[in-house]
Amino acid sequence: MSGGYDIHIIGGGLAGSEAAWQLGEAGFHVRLSEMRGSGDDTTPAHQTDSLAELVCSNSFRSDDAEHNAVGLIHQEMRALNSLILREGDAHRLPAGSALAVDRDGFAAAVTAALAAHPKVEIVRERVDALPEGPAIVATGPLTAAGLAGQIAVETGKDQLAFFDAIAPVVHGETIDMDVAWKAARWDKGGADYINCPLDREQYAAFHAGLIAGEKTEYREWEDVPYFEGCMPIEVMAERGFDTLRFGPMKPVGLDDPRSVCVEWPKGRWPHAVVQLRQDNASGTLWNIVGFQTKLKHAEQVRLFRTIPGLERAEFARLGGLHRNTFIRSPELLDPELRLRTRPLLRFAGQITGCEGYVESAAIGLLAGRFAAAELRGETLPPPPPETALGALLRHITGAAVAETYQPMNVNFGLFPPFKGRTRKADRKKLYTDRARAALAGWLADA
Repeated sequence: MSGGYDIHIIGGGLAGSEAAWQLGEAGFHVRLSEMRGSGDDTTPAHQTDSLAELVCSNSFRSDDAEHNAVGLIHQEMRALNSLILREGDAHRLPAGSALAVDRDGFAAAVTAALAAHPKVEIVRERVDALPEGPAIVATGPLTAAGLAGQIAVETGKDQLAFFDAIAPVVHGETIDMDVAWKAARWDKGGADYINCPLDREQYAAFHAGLIAGEKTEYREWEDVPYFEGCMPIEVMAERGFDTLRFGPMKPVGLDDPRSVCVEWPKGRWPHAVVQLRQDNASGTLWNIVGFQTKLKHAEQVRLFRTIPGLERAEFARLGGLHRNTFIRSPELLDPELRLRTRPLLRFAGQITGCEGYVESAAIGLLAGRFAAAELRGETLPPPPPETALGALLRHITGAAVAETYQPMNVNFGLFPPFKGRTRKADRKKLYTDRARAALAGWLADA
């Protein structure tokens, strides 16, 4: 024990609070550092100094554990004594099948539970240096500049993102492959991309929709400049009618094997092409290349479903563009959330590249449990990838493509696919039934 505690947790958001609870319940002394409440230190997003403050929505999203991956992860966290789910349930508000909470009552209750815990010491302080001993960094997407700089030094500056340009991700099984086809430009690299062709009329309608579509305005604290490599697609569209056709929708070198319209002297190139790139190792998720956007979510769904081949697309993630801090976890973290170059240091929450309240808390829960096992001199195997917790952890720590890694919510596209044919109507229930059996086996062996 160093300084009167066994482990230092930096950040009192959802992930840090859950990690502190798990470690405290395991019998270890925790120093939980939170800069809010230590004078003038705060973030541009927070309004209070409560732990686990909900800065945006008050919803933990679906609570349906039979047909929804988010509801399933709720159920798994409840089985693992989650403080965040316990207080979420205690402060539930009417919201149909979703778990919405009284945000003030929820945060106050989490704060009170940790303040009363005999093994947890809450210290209101800003931490600007990475601890030398066992620690969990759970500082979220608005990590203070001093600590972010230290993380960049430790991990390598190219491994830390401050500008989050997110393109939509589509469930591969919902892409119409009677319209789209697989190929790489000039047939180089194999059939690495899914290509959705547009003729001139379709392209013109899509271009007009991008310009007219309703967009989310920046918050003042998101004062982020546009970079050419992260340009919102609607901003590119405003530069000229053909700009996209010389950028992310370039058709050059992509022969459509079913096209009868030859617009160019060589090959059968469509007027424009939307390309999708594989986004996870199992090939269940596909990223729409170059489609980072500030279009509102409903507008994205409406407009992107006008693209040939995506008429029935279901989205694992919609696009966005905002300030964020997260590390390239698939390269940096091991399966127990330890920094590979510094194993006493774990990361948890949104700084790992998970997205959402519940996902952040879930990774905090796992980080706390992994750390507790290590402090006991034991090894806790990661939860199986068939579980929601295991699928999310696996995505963060290796299954995602590191070069294009972006924040992601839990969804069935992260789970190992079923072998053989299954009816689409039955698939979600099959996923959740399999997950419950896998979690029960893991708990029995842990």
